[in-house]
Amino acid sequence: MKKIKIMERKLATIERISEIHPIEGADAIELAVIRGWNIVIKKGEFKPGDLCVYCEIDSLLPEREEFEFLRPRGFRIKTIKLRGQISQGIAFPLEIFESVGQFQSVAGYPEYECLLLLNTPLEDGNDAIPIVPGEDVTEALGVTKWEPQLPAELRGTAKGGFPSHSIKTDEERIQNLIDKYEDFRKEKWIVTEKVDGSSMTCYIYENEFGVTSRNLNLKENDTNTFWKVARELDIEGKMRRYMKDYGLEALTIQGELLGEGIQKNKYRIKGHTVRFFRMFDPIKYQFFPFVTVIDAMKEMDLEIVPVIDMCFKLPKNYEDLIKFTDGRSIIVDGPREGLVFVAKNPSYSDSGRLSFKVISNKFILKHDA
Repeated sequence: MKKIKIMERKLATIERISEIHPIEGADAIELAVIRGWNIVIKKGEFKPGDLCVYCEIDSLLPEREEFEFLRPRGFRIKTIKLRGQISQGIAFPLEIFESVGQFQSVAGYPEYECLLLLNTPLEDGNDAIPIVPGEDVTEALGVTKWEPQLPAELRGTAKGGFPSHSIKTDEERIQNLIDKYEDFRKEKWIVTEKVDGSSMTCYIYENEFGVTSRNLNLKENDTNTFWKVARELDIEGKMRRYMKDYGLEALTIQGELLGEGIQKNKYRIKGHTVRFFRMFDPIKYQFFPFVTVIDAMKEMDLEIVPVIDMCFKLPKNYEDLIKFTDGRSIIVDGPREGLVFVAKNPSYSDSGRLSFKVISNKFILKHDA
């Protein structure tokens, strides 16, 4: 089986500050630009070209003295608004590493600012990190991803981790892909509404039907919501009939579980349902084209996420794309969480799928309390 190298999300990285701008009416703070993110910083703490440690939104920082100021926020980094300016993430000076290692200069490597010699080696055995833009320092700093607490009926009982024959649902944000934006503009995109639920995966592999949450393979029982929905919708039967019709040996379908008790049920759904958005072949280890997903969901009588546009051209600037994302949900009379963009005929992709997401800042500020 050909495996695709799937990178874990880099929550904390070494980055270079590209721009700094004043904030109208603010004397103590200013705006820094890192990749495609805007971050409010202390005035005079950085200048353009400086290296820093950038921690993304949804980072959960460890309970250590240098992060104590985040205790009122539960040590979680969220999107906030200061003096009318949206700030997404935190930029720390390199001195934040003093509790985890010591700096050492490096001769003969001009691209390195220096090396960080770690007090405790990483899981892979590495005990030094080059201080260079893009370097992942998530593990070194003890940063983890914040996940919303799920009620017991959603957590269920795990029979193992997420199965290796499929791929977790976690689209990259456009702010982390701005170096590829000009290439993306050459593609035609299918645009769907990103719905705010709980990730659900259903698979048939080696003739076994299974249901997973975002991170766990779940045991079937009468109380787990994921399994109840799977049985109520006869997802296994529908998948097996589709596989037989198309000669498939294995199949994975993925969507968002919506309804009561999930993300405050913003869509005001009675009971529970699932909206699917992608299909994966665990044998070929490739995604199906999205147009195939649309047809497949119709054949299986399963709901798909709302489709906004089938042939979208990206605007000249990614900032305009972020503004475009602010809009109304098709499912409910309210703001949509965001949009997902899937290349209609991707010109390059190891997995058969080229995609990214854009989250609505208006939605985040309203709901991400």
